[in-house]
Amino acid sequence: MSKLVNPHGGGELKPLMLEGAALTAEKEKAVDLPKVNVSSREAGDIIMMGIGGFTPLDGFMTHADWEGVCDGMKMAHGSHKDLFWPIPITLSTDTKTAEILKEGDEVALFDAARDEILATMIVTEKYLIDKAHECMQVYKTTDIEHPGVEMVMAQGDVNLAGPIKVLSLAEFPQEYGEQFMTPAQSRAQFEKRSWSTIAAFQTRNPMHRSHEYLAKIAIETLDGVLIHSLLGKLKPGDIPADVRSEAIETLIDNYFVDNTVMQAGYPLDMRYAGPREALLHALFRQNYGCSHLIVGRDHAGVGDYYGPFDAHHIFDEIPADALETQPIKIDWTFWCYRCDGMASMRTCPHDAEDRLLLSGTKLRKALSEGEEVAGNFSRPEVLAVLRKYYASLKDDEKTEVKLSGHSAR
Repeated sequence: MSKLVNPHGGGELKPLMLEGAALTAEKEKAVDLPKVNVSSREAGDIIMMGIGGFTPLDGFMTHADWEGVCDGMKMAHGSHKDLFWPIPITLSTDTKTAEILKEGDEVALFDAARDEILATMIVTEKYLIDKAHECMQVYKTTDIEHPGVEMVMAQGDVNLAGPIKVLSLAEFPQEYGEQFMTPAQSRAQFEKRSWSTIAAFQTRNPMHRSHEYLAKIAIETLDGVLIHSLLGKLKPGDIPADVRSEAIETLIDNYFVDNTVMQAGYPLDMRYAGPREALLHALFRQNYGCSHLIVGRDHAGVGDYYGPFDAHHIFDEIPADALETQPIKIDWTFWCYRCDGMASMRTCPHDAEDRLLLSGTKLRKALSEGEEVAGNFSRPEVLAVLRKYYASLKDDEKTEVKLSGHSAR
């Protein structure tokens, strides 16, 4: 019997990706179905449902579910009634397309960027939402400069609900190989390694010394750490997934004990929803088999929209039985010159002038501008990988990296 945490909802993993003859037949049928275009965020959600990362969802949320998730972080519909869920998983379309469709119609969910049908869906409901309300509840702002708010405001005016059948995982399996793990695969790896307590480390950046320190704190008390990188869409200026993966693998090879760390990736876009996204990160890491999620400073935040530890506090505000995966809450971490090593606010008694605060944004800014980076900021082997990447960029490919409050991670 497995000692890993249960998939969310307490049942079995629920991947929606078809296989074999069923996949072949559904693909043939999908060609003749009306097409509904999907955004990059929606495509990531489809693929996540395909691999079982969003277990136990069977498709895109109804109006009642949207409202329940926005206002109370729980679903309100059918067999998933009262299931904890922190961020709406919805599909939108334009008014013209919605007018053509009727409830009960079957549609093909088409990703124009990939020129591919990713899934089919039976439309069970069409509904309007208050986008500003969703933004205030989920992102705590309606400021269009917030990238998550921008995504919501740019989506179609009508949401479509219904169960889906996933036909493709897009380019992820081919492009990322073994790094692109499904929840079933990560659970099998944990079992093979005899791990039962695993902390997920969420990242969209290469790991600097502070990230390394956070992972090693978890390793001190748990069986292992899954460094789980986002493979979906990022902000301009963020480092691509393949470069990030190489840098992380270099760090693992040189600075971690064998069989204490795994690296994998997942297909979502960042929503930058701060505390709510921290909860979503814990939820789908439960499906991946992780018992814990490392939650540091300003988890999944951007700019100054959230307090540095709002993502810690939100775990104390949800019902005790909402998630099996629990947070490992870690304070500010930094290099202390007087301690001569990495430390946190809980372990270092020295003053601010003795501390070097580390962040992914600061590291990207220094590298993009060709500045020297101290060894107590990032490991030299990691810096070599990142410098090679920045040296390869043409002038028109470079994006200015701006520092903003505590958004730097």
